[in-house]
Amino acid sequence: MDRVIAKKKWTSKRIVTIAGIAAIALLILGSYYFTSGKSRLNVDTERLTISEVKKGPFQVTIAINGIVLPQTSIYLDAQEGGRVEQKYVEDGAMMQEGQPILRLSNPDLELSLANQETSVFNVLTQMQIARNNAQQNTVARLNQMAEVDNALKEAERVYNLNKKLFSQKVIGSQEFQSAENAYQYQVRRKKLTEDIMRQDSATNKIQLQQNEQSYLNMKKALDLMKKKVGDLVVKSPIAGQLTSFDAEIGQNIGAGIRLGQIDAASGFKIRADIDEHYITNVFTGLTAKFTLVDKEYKLKIKKVYTQVVSGHFQVDMEFVGEVPKNIRRGQTLQILLALSDETQAILVPKGGFFQSTGGNWIFKVSDDGKIASRINIQLGRQNPDYYEVLEGLKPGDKVVTSSYENYDKMQELVLKKE
Repeated sequence: MDRVIAKKKWTSKRIVTIAGIAAIALLILGSYYFTSGKSRLNVDTERLTISEVKKGPFQVTIAINGIVLPQTSIYLDAQEGGRVEQKYVEDGAMMQEGQPILRLSNPDLELSLANQETSVFNVLTQMQIARNNAQQNTVARLNQMAEVDNALKEAERVYNLNKKLFSQKVIGSQEFQSAENAYQYQVRRKKLTEDIMRQDSATNKIQLQQNEQSYLNMKKALDLMKKKVGDLVVKSPIAGQLTSFDAEIGQNIGAGIRLGQIDAASGFKIRADIDEHYITNVFTGLTAKFTLVDKEYKLKIKKVYTQVVSGHFQVDMEFVGEVPKNIRRGQTLQILLALSDETQAILVPKGGFFQSTGGNWIFKVSDDGKIASRINIQLGRQNPDYYEVLEGLKPGDKVVTSSYENYDKMQELVLKKE
């Protein structure tokens, strides 16, 4: 007898078909979600840095390295070359002004000094001889002048007497003419003697002046030579510490060779290298600060060196107010240089996010702290700690400021704690 066999409702074929349809539907829905919806990524909050946006004082500053230098340094250069004969002090010694540092020997220079001294002595001797000769010549001329005056007076007496006698017809014309000629001769003789005395006096005066000038010139040359020999003993020009001093006994030192330097004990300055990008923003009077042993100190730029070397230029800064007691020459300081006045601004802490976003967007954390969504922002100025927020954020907002390297393509981060 035939029986009606009931058909199975869930056959294997039907189950496989339904499962395939469901898989296709899920694939379509997933594809739609990931292509047209927001892409999400689960992130452990322990791997993120979440910072709060705040409003506060803001100042454009840059971090620079400065090195401590003496306020005044004077280089020691060998004025004259020679052999090192004696060292009076060693590198690092504290010096007084004029204190000897080392002594050089230079036989050629010392021989030149001896020759110069001999030449000056000879000139001085010749001057004395010339002065004595001039005096003797003057005495001789004066004696001659006295004789001429006496002869003129005698000739004048005879002439006047004979003139009277001739008028009285006591003597003849020949005798009178002879007396007159003798008188006229003595008049001319006196005039000639006076001219010769004036010429001799002028000549002697010129000669003595020339000899005097020659002596002075040679005396100056001698003084200069003595100074050059004196420079063989190198002395400290100021009070301070001798540094970079490197000379040994027997070493030959050429003229102009640097022997070291003297660092004045009057104080310190800071010299810093700054990137050439800031050269138009840096000028004298700008302030800076640094922290040493948990205490803050202030500086001020007093000189800007505009020459750019290897992409950097230099500035000198002086202390404003207190100077650290334990500061040392050559010490390196981490300095914050202010490029603007302090103003109020909305601030977001600096972090690795900027390398991925360029400051154009950021992940903002929701109020419940479960989602961080990508939003557009606009940043302005910056300093070593903060960016200035111009648009997109307000005080109190929380944002992810750590690196976005692994999720910079995501639209949302699902924040979870493992």
